[in-house]
Amino acid sequence: MFVNGKRILVGDLSSPDIVALLESLRLKPEMVAIQRNGEIVKRESWSGVELQEGDRIEILKFVGGG
Repeated sequence: MFVNGKRILVGDLSSPDIVALLESLRLKPEMVAIQRNGEIVKRESWSGVELQEGDRIEILKFVGGG
């Protein structure tokens, strides 16, 4: 699969879901939004979404400022 344009193997994750992906990237779940194959994935379903090798994932990070 591709995450923000970078190739990542699903098999390298502890489990094939978004939560494991975020853990592997050391990202805080509360600070990101996830898009999978052009569709926003609701946070409550992250652990139930099984990632596939052909997926294109975009992780959008929230940034504070003022």
